[in-house]
Amino acid sequence: MSVPSSAVPGDQLAPVSTHTIGLGTHSYASNLYASVAGPVSTTRDSTKKGLPTVSIPASGRPKSASGAAQGAVTPSVGDVVLGRVTRTMQRQATIDILSLGMSGSQVLREPFQALIRQQDIRATEIDKVKMAESFRVGDVVRGVVISLGDERNYYVSTAKNEYGVVLARSEANNQMVPVSWRKMRDLETGVSELRKVAKVV
Repeated sequence: MSVPSSAVPGDQLAPVSTHTIGLGTHSYASNLYASVAGPVSTTRDSTKKGLPTVSIPASGRPKSASGAAQGAVTPSVGDVVLGRVTRTMQRQATIDILSLGMSGSQVLREPFQALIRQQDIRATEIDKVKMAESFRVGDVVRGVVISLGDERNYYVSTAKNEYGVVLARSEANNQMVPVSWRKMRDLETGVSELRKVAKVV
C-alpha cells in the first residue's frame, strides 16, 4: 500500500515491515497508524540503509521562546485527549493517551496510560453500561481528563456526547463508520458493532 499524503487519528499508514514509526504515529497489529491529524511525511536517512520513517509533524505543539517545540507536554485535568484502547476488563478500559486536543493536533512525545472506568463511560443509565459494548482493543477514543489518578494512571471520561470512539476497526479488521451514538458499521461487510460513539464535532 502507498502511504497517504494526509491522515486523521487512527488512519492506517503503512506496514511496519516496510516503514518505521515516527513522530505522530503509533504501531498496532503489524501496521503503523496516525496518532494525530495532519500531512504525512516519509523520510529516509541518507546515511543509513534502514526503512523509511513515517511521521506527522506536530504543528500544534506549544513553542518555547526560541521557537522550538517543547517536549515536556503532559495531560492535565480538563484536557481533551485522544488515546488507543490497549485492554478492556469488566469495569474499566486501559488506554494509551497519544495526543491532546479535539483533533489530536498536539502529539505527546510518549504515551501516558489512563483508565476509563465503567461509571465514566456515559452520563445516563450508568448501571447498564457494559464495557464490551463500549470499547474494543485498538479503538481510538476521544475523552477528557477528569483526574490525575494515582501515580500510574490518569482517569478519563467519555460521558459527554462529543466523547467516545472516533475511529475503530471491525472484527473483520475493516474501517467502520458511526451510524448512531451506540453503533458503528463495517464499511465492507455492512455488519454493525456496538460502541460508545463520539458525536462528530
